[in-house]
Amino acid sequence: MSSLDPAIAARLKRSADGLVPAVVQQHDTGAVLMLGWMDDEALHRTLTTGRTTFWSRSRQEYWVKGETSGHHQHVREVRLDCDGDTLLVKVDQEGPACHTGARTCFDDDLLLPGG
Repeated sequence: MSSLDPAIAARLKRSADGLVPAVVQQHDTGAVLMLGWMDDEALHRTLTTGRTTFWSRSRQEYWVKGETSGHHQHVREVRLDCDGDTLLVKVDQEGPACHTGARTCFDDDLLLPGG
């Protein structure tokens, strides 16, 4: 059972496993840092603590970004897209966002050159 505000919960369109993708963006530069997954409880924790909390699909547990690495994300705002099926979490990132040590999870694999 989650403590998420029922008005917010009613607007979410979740996947079959109860999750919503959460795109994490650096608040001042607009850089896309990572993608995580949230259920109602993870979103509630994010909104109430100011720290991004995700549901780990592989470990089947909650995790707070930076809890082990020290690379915390301080939440500035959370937005729900027009369809209610994606969250945008704007943060102030401490250190790298990616577990590889890269600034973002999107630094290394350019599939199509820009132009």
